Amino acid sequence: MLSAAMAADVEKKVVDGVSYQILRTSPEQVRILWRADDDQPLRTFPAAAAFLEKKDLKPAFLMNGGIFEPGGVPSGLLVQEGKTVRPVNRRDGRGNFFLKPNGILLIGRDRARVIRTDEYPLEGFEVRDAVQSGPLLLRKGRPHPAFNADSKNRLHRNGVGVDAEGRLVFAITGFRSPKMPNLHAFAMLFKSLGCEDALFLDGDISQLRAADQLDRPSNRFGSILAIFPAP
Repeated sequence: MLSAAMAADVEKKVVDGVSYQILRTSPEQVRILWRADDDQPLRTFPAAAAFLEKKDLKPAFLMNGGIFEPGGVPSGLLVQEGKTVRPVNRRDGRGNFFLKPNGILLIGRDRARVIRTDEYPLEGFEVRDAVQSGPLLLRKGRPHPAFNADSKNRLHRNGVGVDAEGRLVFAITGFRSPKMPNLHAFAMLFKSLGCEDALFLDGDISQLRAADQLDRPSNRFGSILAIFPAP
């Protein structure tokens, strides 16, 4: 469970020379944001925090969500508060998002799943929030078949998985890490954290921001993940 002092509870972990920040939380405490009430994209952490403040909500953390297009438009499915505001994207293309299989993070009232895009909609799962991104890092414990353990493509990254207890597991590399992971190493991180399924969210622009820093300027994103303290 999250606490109001959750910033002190973020786990810092070093794996094979890569520094990570790791955050575990229950699905009930996570919301996916894209647009404000006027249908305009929020884009930044300060804008998202102000949007939530108007609803008397204060997140413990904000993190960027999935890959997006110019103007902050999510590249694929986006469900916010039960409403599908961007459709699922099954097209082919170039770049990480289109490295099939890509995937979707689904959040329901009290559970979460990471699935392949071709499994959507998932029978029997009532979706409250969802975001599509790619590639899928892990599926049933196996890394994406295109990943190369020896790849020299080592970059800043963030992602999300679901562990055996049903918790959402968020991970982001540290900006000051002396080394960065390739996608295979990033997938294996989630496996070591007890996740069978995990999804890549984004790369160099990724940020994680705690409650006492939400008014600081941030990068510009598409979707934003809001993580709330326990009631």
